[in-house]
Amino acid sequence: MKNKIDTIKTLFEALPFIKKFNNEKIVIKYGGSAQTSQNLKIGFVQDIALLNLVGMKPIIVHGGGASITNLLSELNIDTKFIDGQRVTTKEVLRVAEMVLSGEINKEIVSLLNREGTKSMGLSGKDGNLLEAVPKDFKTFEYTGVIERVNPEVLNGIIDNGFIPVVAPIAGCASNTYSGFNINADIAASEIAIATNARKILFLTDTQGVLDKDKNLITTLSLEDCDRLKSDGTIYGGMIPKVDACITALRGGVKKAHIIDGQQEHSLLLEILTSSGVGSCIEL
Repeated sequence: MKNKIDTIKTLFEALPFIKKFNNEKIVIKYGGSAQTSQNLKIGFVQDIALLNLVGMKPIIVHGGGASITNLLSELNIDTKFIDGQRVTTKEVLRVAEMVLSGEINKEIVSLLNREGTKSMGLSGKDGNLLEAVPKDFKTFEYTGVIERVNPEVLNGIIDNGFIPVVAPIAGCASNTYSGFNINADIAASEIAIATNARKILFLTDTQGVLDKDKNLITTLSLEDCDRLKSDGTIYGGMIPKVDACITALRGGVKKAHIIDGQQEHSLLLEILTSSGVGSCIEL
């Protein structure tokens, strides 16, 4: 009987959050180890299906850097990074688009459909969803920065009852280039702003933002983020994720979360419980 009562208490704890976020758009950046484990993949799509079922409107933006690197290696195509960002040659762009738009995107859509949801996969090229310009063509070639997001593409998909699943390949704002590889964190942030999303969540390979003693920092302000970057507490790969959170918040998103994608059902625990499991950044 106690287990049954505990279950009811858990449902009641979730109820205020279900009410609060009903009919709200929530952008989820999906990447890292959460994409490599079959159990975590299933748990992720179950979380998305539940959020959708209780009235939220999830938008998934996924990465796939490890899969791109693996296929490039198999094809003997050189790839390099500068300041943590991939240099996207024409050959690398072809492979990135194949992996992101073809392989990973369609796997996520298929898994979501098996959970009884309606989902639709697309890249930033579809409907001119993402229009980009070169970051610095001389140095990064076909690595782009987003110049414009067309939210009506996603709004139309959502209004028809589908969950959008977006691969971060952009079209060219000027029609000069064939397309661009976009950092998925940045794409998620810009999409959250353009769609007036209530929340944005980044699934990572760590608990969230950690202090110098490797303890989780559960709540941060923008001032905290600036201070922790300045003193080196936030460093390496966490910097672009925190920066993407800050961009989203300054663009009108209410809260940004960095959570551990390796923890089962971390998405539900962060959104539907008062304690959460990761780091929440807010204005």
